[in-house]
Amino acid sequence: MPSPLPREKSLHDNNRALWLASMPAVFVLLWSTGFIGAKFGLPYAEPFTFLFIRFVLTLLVLLPLMWLLKANWPGSRALCGHVAITGLLVHATYLGGVFYSIELGLPAGLASLLVGLQPLLTAALALPLLGERLSFWQWLGLALGLVGITLVLSGQLAPGDGNLFQGFGLGALACVFAALLGISAGTLYQKRYCAGMPLLGGSVVQYLAASVALGIGALALETRDVAWTLAFAATLAWLVLGLSIAAILLLMALIRRGAASKVASLFYLVPPLTALEAWWLFDETLGPVALMGMAVTIAGVVLVVRGGVARPSGDEGIAE
Repeated sequence: MPSPLPREKSLHDNNRALWLASMPAVFVLLWSTGFIGAKFGLPYAEPFTFLFIRFVLTLLVLLPLMWLLKANWPGSRALCGHVAITGLLVHATYLGGVFYSIELGLPAGLASLLVGLQPLLTAALALPLLGERLSFWQWLGLALGLVGITLVLSGQLAPGDGNLFQGFGLGALACVFAALLGISAGTLYQKRYCAGMPLLGGSVVQYLAASVALGIGALALETRDVAWTLAFAATLAWLVLGLSIAAILLLMALIRRGAASKVASLFYLVPPLTALEAWWLFDETLGPVALMGMAVTIAGVVLVVRGGVARPSGDEGIAE
């Protein structure tokens, strides 16, 4: 077989370099659509039922993929147990809280911003739990995050409508803050107990644990009625194939190439991306005070993430 011409090889190399450079941004764009998928799918199924179906379908794809790729499982029962606990925190608690908050009326863009505080809360928790010291800039980032969220929520006040906030109440906030605690605790737990976890095999264990917990929740708390429409099927297909599968494989490639840190540095773009998508698709809007608060909050997250302490490495803190 003749070797490619120099011009063809150069074009191939340029296209490959362009794709490699865009991979972190593509991953973050995929991540941002998870909140939009929740908004699309929740009219057809309750949150725990929706997530249970999503995770079971994900496992039906991941298990054959593990066999094809000859991927490794976690190396011991103890590690499997620790990985399962992270699954309960970063999938069941995090996504369950996000989906229930959106079900209770929280705008998708605001949900994304609030759980985007994860680097700030992780840094704050790492101080007493892991003995890590924060720099001046990280303390400043924590303060900015608190000020920014105060501005965002104050921009959503609507006491004249009979509710504290526009379109949602304290229950929605409680759910999203439970999600924030789940992803933050899961990040710290994974950092401490799951070093060396194989990404694909570990993801299967995490999804298995989360599926059991969400299935129990659906049985105990929900009717489990599902409206099997084309819109719901399309939403499920996107969440399973686009996020739970494609995003994980993309993350694997980034980690192998040592580019996972670029994903972490772009994560502060997720809230404005989600807000833009929610505005375009659902006409969700934030007032000027809330938008200013979003900018202040993102600045705080940037300071904490770039401060170098309690910063996720590899896939820590990344779960969708």
